[in-house]
Amino acid sequence: MPDWLITGCSQLLTLRGPVPRRGRALGEIEIIRDGALLTHDDRIVAIGSRRRVDRLPKARRAEKLDLGGRVVLPGFVDSHTHLIFPESRALEYEQRIAGATYEEIARSGGGIRSSVKGLRRASASTLKTRALKNLREFAAHGTTTIEAKSGYGLDWKSELKILQILYDLHQEHPLDIHATFLGAHVVPPEFRRRPDAYVDVLVRRWIPTVATAGLAEFCDVYCDRGAFTVAQARRILMAGRAGGLVPRIHAEQLAHTGAARLAIELQAASADHLEKIDRKDIRALSLSNVVSTLLPGCCFHLGLKHYAPARQLIEAGAVVGIATDFNPGTSPTLSMPMILSLACTQMRMTPAEAIAAATINPAYSLRVHDRVGSLEVGKYADLAAFDVADYREIPYYFGVNLCSFTMKRGAILHMKNL
Repeated sequence: MPDWLITGCSQLLTLRGPVPRRGRALGEIEIIRDGALLTHDDRIVAIGSRRRVDRLPKARRAEKLDLGGRVVLPGFVDSHTHLIFPESRALEYEQRIAGATYEEIARSGGGIRSSVKGLRRASASTLKTRALKNLREFAAHGTTTIEAKSGYGLDWKSELKILQILYDLHQEHPLDIHATFLGAHVVPPEFRRRPDAYVDVLVRRWIPTVATAGLAEFCDVYCDRGAFTVAQARRILMAGRAGGLVPRIHAEQLAHTGAARLAIELQAASADHLEKIDRKDIRALSLSNVVSTLLPGCCFHLGLKHYAPARQLIEAGAVVGIATDFNPGTSPTLSMPMILSLACTQMRMTPAEAIAAATINPAYSLRVHDRVGSLEVGKYADLAAFDVADYREIPYYFGVNLCSFTMKRGAILHMKNL
């Protein structure tokens, strides 16, 4: 691939600074005005003002790319997605509009279990084709790194099918895909009356096999009302950790269960959702290195009024991230700019805080902050350019994709109107 001299960055948001970002530091995004950067192979080798970078000897030999005064920032790091699923659940969307709750739909056979039924029937090639289409859309919205979970199979054959697809996509597609084993999404129908027996299968057979085969980096549990208890989640995550799988956890979404405290106890990479946490949880999270990953797209799509307490978490000093929670049932969006909008309007984060929570902090939760999440010499040339005059306009124009350029490891994935 060519070396690039990228200029025309009216605002170049570098996100240089401490990792992870907490408190006031979350809003410090380190802007270079009239900025430029120089790449070699897949890395950034120089970044600074256009005048300085343009004079470097290596810049003379590089391909020139003028972004025409656009705002440039690190590629988004989406640290919570359910990439592999068979089809939409638009029927449930209509049912919720008519008044049915998420839990009522699940009890009637819908929800996660309906996706499980469809995924078990779907071929690997069909699932992969859908995923590839969605990966193109992620890139078109400025995302360059994602985490992706299994969890819509819930039998060994189907979970393995998902993990193998994720492995293949990571090898074949430019986006970095970090796989998470979510065999503990819900209790599958064949174990409905024997949930502890299913936990035994996960702990004794599936998790050790996934870990040994290197099919995932993380292990996740949906610990909530109607899913897995704290005691069950502890067993599952400890088994994952014993095999080298870093814990993540769906915590405190529908009910206050103690899952956030479990995340702290197990030194999890991330505790996700957190709509039902209390003051004591916020204090405990602020004293930990667990990333509080907030998922406002889920609340928006379900029509819920109670969002996670982002301001209290930030002011307490917790590590806050945001993600799409891209999935067919509760957050069918892969637009991180839309998530920025929701973070600002519904959770009262500033645009700068939201951008840091969508880049450097999720990179920290995925253990890749030394490579992605900020624009610095030595890191991957992962960046996105937006056709706006000021970075605050990215969340301001909600529901509109103004990303005009995405680069991953020095390769152009998306470009329009340049």
